[in-house]
Amino acid sequence: MSELNETDYEVGQDNIEIFGLDIHNPVFFVSGGIIVLFVFIAAIFQGPVTEFLGWLRPAVTDSFDWFLVIAGNVFVLFCIVLIFTPFGSIRLGGKDATPDFSYTGWFAMLFAAGMGIGLMFYGVSEPVSHFTSSFAADAGTPDSWAPLGGAPGDADAARRLAMAATIYHWGLHPWAMYAVVGLGLAFFAYNRGLPLTVRSVFHPLLGERVWGWPGHVIDVLAVFATLFGLATSLGIGAGQANAGLNHLFGMPITDTSKVLLIIGITGIALFSVVAGLDAGVKRLSEINMALAALLLLFVILVGPTFAIVTGFFDYLTAYLVNLPALSNPVGRTDQHFFDGWTAFYWAWWISWSPFVGMFIARVSRGRTVREFLVCVLLIPSAVCVLWMTAFGTAALNQVIEQGSSAVADAALELQLFVMLEGLPLSAITSFLGIVLVVVFFVTSSDSGSLVIDTITAGGKVDAPVPQRVFWAIFEGLVAIVLLLAGGLAALQAAALTTGIPFALVLLGMCVAI
Repeated sequence: MSELNETDYEVGQDNIEIFGLDIHNPVFFVSGGIIVLFVFIAAIFQGPVTEFLGWLRPAVTDSFDWFLVIAGNVFVLFCIVLIFTPFGSIRLGGKDATPDFSYTGWFAMLFAAGMGIGLMFYGVSEPVSHFTSSFAADAGTPDSWAPLGGAPGDADAARRLAMAATIYHWGLHPWAMYAVVGLGLAFFAYNRGLPLTVRSVFHPLLGERVWGWPGHVIDVLAVFATLFGLATSLGIGAGQANAGLNHLFGMPITDTSKVLLIIGITGIALFSVVAGLDAGVKRLSEINMALAALLLLFVILVGPTFAIVTGFFDYLTAYLVNLPALSNPVGRTDQHFFDGWTAFYWAWWISWSPFVGMFIARVSRGRTVREFLVCVLLIPSAVCVLWMTAFGTAALNQVIEQGSSAVADAALELQLFVMLEGLPLSAITSFLGIVLVVVFFVTSSDSGSLVIDTITAGGKVDAPVPQRVFWAIFEGLVAIVLLLAGGLAALQAAALTTGIPFALVLLGMCVAI
């Protein structure tokens, strides 16, 4: 792997400067035009769009669940193998490059950008959902949502299986997807001098054709995947924030309330977008990590501390034991779990990968390949396991040991707040939970806007601010129209349909790297 520029292409050479903008032709116009058209059609023809998205989600998962799971396994194995090769000693940016950010700032941005809203939404609801379906008498039947056939009537086995399935969805696999994109972008941008766009990773495979229509298609796909993956998260976050505000202050849970929340929080995100990476995203990410650590520490210390600490290791063991079966794409008898949980998650993570991958590439100059892969794979995964263990154990303790059905009976977006209600200072911690959802929303929105703008500006990282504002606004608009066109199912359908074609792009990246 030499560190020479292999092309005469200059960053921004195909850009057009118009109305104070600096945009790549035709990536900006194609992706922007289709997104604007989608928002218009979904707003005008809400009924047919709702019906179509309702059909699309199960149709896509039934057809491509096997492909998504195989691809996820490939990404994990690829990263692990690469760590142990001599290539691991290559430094991103050249042998004399030094990191732009401290470990604290780097980890904060990795964590906040990669998992935020999802951890808040699913930290309680996923372990509880898997436990109730696994423990139920119908576990293992075709109508059951239990992972791997469940453990009917066995509370301890159902608990361990529920946590193993949750860790599977939030551990190595999603972070391997992010690592593949991040490593490809960082290496080809910093070590080969190519533009910081997804197409650059394919230069070894396509040569100079990467600057033509093959590359345009790759970048447009990256924009769609990023925007719809983000819109899914923003819609989920708005629903949870609305549920929390209803729980604390009686705010009505309506589509209007969720739309107003998306508008309000997108407005806050615009300030961070204008401030830029260092002043906006980095500062918010560090604040977010501090608040998340505070809430996590509270749950560990005030909740069932011993069960959480021992559960961390117990559940990791259960995850490793069940990993071969959970990651097996053939002969599955738990089709509802396989399609409704795993296939959706993998498509969602893949749709997030250009966003998170480019973001971590931008903040990872100066790290070695080995340092990059180990940190991106293991440290955020460990934090996610700890988070899920703490919140999942606290919730399951209320369900199993205390015999309370309140958490299990609550709506998914409300389960975090119902769990916190069973602990001291619930009004304060629930409010902190709402704040975290909002700030995660903001960091996701402004980070995503910076990334999409970089792609549609031909790899320029200092493009005019109005372009980032445009993308931040349309992220909010897409979330709104999807929310109105079918709620969570529509949001999930959007993530699936963009994640599946982009999985092919990620597999190509592995070959190119």
